[in-house]
Amino acid sequence: MRLAGRKALVTGAASGIGAAIAARLKADGAEVVTADRTPGCDLTVDVSEPDAAQQLAAACGGRLDILVPNAGVSAFEPIDGHSDAVWATTLDIDLNAVFRIIRASTPLLKQSAAGRIITIGSVMSTFGEAGMAAYAAAKHGVLGLTRAVAIELGPDGVTANCIQPGAILTGITRPAFEANPAFRDYWQQKSALKRLGTPEDVADVAAFLASDDARFMTGAALVVDGGATAHP
Repeated sequence: MRLAGRKALVTGAASGIGAAIAARLKADGAEVVTADRTPGCDLTVDVSEPDAAQQLAAACGGRLDILVPNAGVSAFEPIDGHSDAVWATTLDIDLNAVFRIIRASTPLLKQSAAGRIITIGSVMSTFGEAGMAAYAAAKHGVLGLTRAVAIELGPDGVTANCIQPGAILTGITRPAFEANPAFRDYWQQKSALKRLGTPEDVADVAAFLASDDARFMTGAALVVDGGATAHP
């Protein structure tokens, strides 16, 4: 098992992409500390809380090789009625918390012989979408943060890469797709593979980035969208 002997921390791990990543890392032999604001993980924590990052780092017990700060939210609000509250909440969970968790985990990652930071951006890390101003801004920020961290921590042997998922069918997105079949059909047909993605599609890429196979990759953005953004 290619991750045997390594320790990982995955946030937002109670469901969806986070749960799939945690399961895949475990299957590859890693010891995984899971966290979510929903009970059921090793640690119940709201990443937007000021002391959450320190709680997460402490829960690793002094050792960490793989960090996946996956927890996130999204909301649809047209810009002319976009509330300050939704903007602040989205940026705080999707970007500020990712920064704080990386910052708190860096001392542990520097001690690792194979430190890995794997952030979860979005295809909206590189383009925008109507009604998604806060989410797009946050995910653009995640990509920029990842690349800056990759440059800074490279001399310490720590890599940092960003996965950019497209339309992924999860417990959170399923109600939206079911409520709006045209929206689901749009993304399914836009995909070159003519299907929506699954959490496992993303988890497999995360497992690759966590492994020695990706040892010379850092500062990269890996789009996992079935080819949806390969054409207009």
